[in-house]
Amino acid sequence: IQIGGLNILTDPFWSERASPLRWVGPKRVVEPGIRFSDLPPIDTALVSHNHYDHMDLPTLHHLHDQHGSRIVSPLGNAVLIGGKSRRIPVDELDWGQSLALSENVRVHCEPAQHWSRRRMKDRNRALWCAYVIEGPAGRVYFAGDTGYGEGEHFRHSGQRFGGFRVALLPIGAYAPRWMMEFSHMNPEEAVLAHHDLQAETSIAMHHATIQLTDEPIHEPVERLTEARETHGLSSHDFRILGIGEVASFKS
Repeated sequence: IQIGGLNILTDPFWSERASPLRWVGPKRVVEPGIRFSDLPPIDTALVSHNHYDHMDLPTLHHLHDQHGSRIVSPLGNAVLIGGKSRRIPVDELDWGQSLALSENVRVHCEPAQHWSRRRMKDRNRALWCAYVIEGPAGRVYFAGDTGYGEGEHFRHSGQRFGGFRVALLPIGAYAPRWMMEFSHMNPEEAVLAHHDLQAETSIAMHHATIQLTDEPIHEPVERLTEARETHGLSSHDFRILGIGEVASFKS
């Protein structure tokens, strides 16, 4: 995300697997949309929670070492990111708190419906969140990882901020529903979240990268296309970007 003169990454992930081990675990099915070596200077990395496909420690450490990136996370994750030996500084936020990233860009920590676990015995000992990035060109909502539930957390943020220029909403990793419904939205629920947030444009994320769950890798895009038609949304209202594709929103 480029806003207000800053370059911001959300849950950056350049590793081959979402796993504590390099040789086993969910593996990427596509290369990253941009090579790490081709990144512009990264000012900030926003981490939504501590699952391995969102908090990728090797990537965060590279960003800190090579870019001096500021890392922001919800409460309880600094010890995981910084570690005892590296001592990487992390700005931790609670729901409802905010942080100035520059004179004209501010990030807000917002509620999400999810959970956390990094090890066998640390379930829900660290917080998870969504983020709102507020800059001169408007507000961007990054949902992180979240279920839909009754939609209260989306309506809360939509009402609090008066809508969004752009919302980044997850559409994948939803099957089987009995297991994943609490944690991950399906495409139909993502369309509901788009309306709850009062978003001008939403962009689909959290799909077609790692085979995490039971649905076919390309099914989320197909179902989102159908859900848009059902709710009268255009391909501009809820955009599906190709790997490495860029979307621009002029002031």
